[in-house]
Amino acid sequence: MAELTDTATTETEASCCAPTDKAASSGAAADDVREAVRERYAAAATSVSSGAEAGEACCAAETVLGEEEAKVFGAGLYGDEQAELPDTATMASLGCGNPTAVAELNAGETVLDLGSGGGIDVLLSARRVGPTGKAYGLDMTDEMLALARQNQEKAGVENVEWLRGQIESIPLPAETVDVVISNCVINLSGDKPKVLAEAARVLKPGGRFAVSDVIADEDMDEATKADMRQFTGCIAGALTRREFEEALAAAGLVEIEIQETHRVHEKAGSAIVCARKPD
Repeated sequence: MAELTDTATTETEASCCAPTDKAASSGAAADDVREAVRERYAAAATSVSSGAEAGEACCAAETVLGEEEAKVFGAGLYGDEQAELPDTATMASLGCGNPTAVAELNAGETVLDLGSGGGIDVLLSARRVGPTGKAYGLDMTDEMLALARQNQEKAGVENVEWLRGQIESIPLPAETVDVVISNCVINLSGDKPKVLAEAARVLKPGGRFAVSDVIADEDMDEATKADMRQFTGCIAGALTRREFEEALAAAGLVEIEIQETHRVHEKAGSAIVCARKPD
């Protein structure tokens, strides 16, 4: 088992995985989905950064989340925790939950956040695991990584490392993290089974998987799926509860639990998804 003990902040450049031929649920190729997601979140990071420079970060964030979206997505789902972090970290939050609240992080643990964005979950995790632990943030968007580093500097958190790469090809050795978290990112992937398999690969035996994600209702029709993608930005489409459970089991994870927290659409809800890698 590899050990990761260096707490200095560095950037690991990862080679992007080759585009897959597997079609996303929208019918687009996975690399097309990936590019559409990258463009949206690059725009989000640029919007928040530009707004911060002008002293209007909160207003800038509204260009990414509309009034209705902001009711079920974003920093408001964190409660008082967000007060610990810079405004630019909370304003860049586009998630559908608060995975750090249920991950039960312990001092000394190593955490990996898939699709770390502006860094809100990474910074919260880093503080929870303390100086003997470490938090990795993985993102494919240069603009988000730049914003995350700025937020880290403002927050004064040291036990963080930012990784550039894709969640379908995690740039870490096998069995190197105790906990994998993510906040409304897996539903954006065009190859979700690959993401879950990669998460299982990097988890240590007994490691925990705790993410927030959008779960589609079983009776969602194609027209509603298209509407939900526009409403939430979940371009690749969300899995149903049954599909998520099957994909987690296929990845080798056990003790699977999926609990809806709130509705984000007439035919979809945000849920906490938990599982464990067998000992």
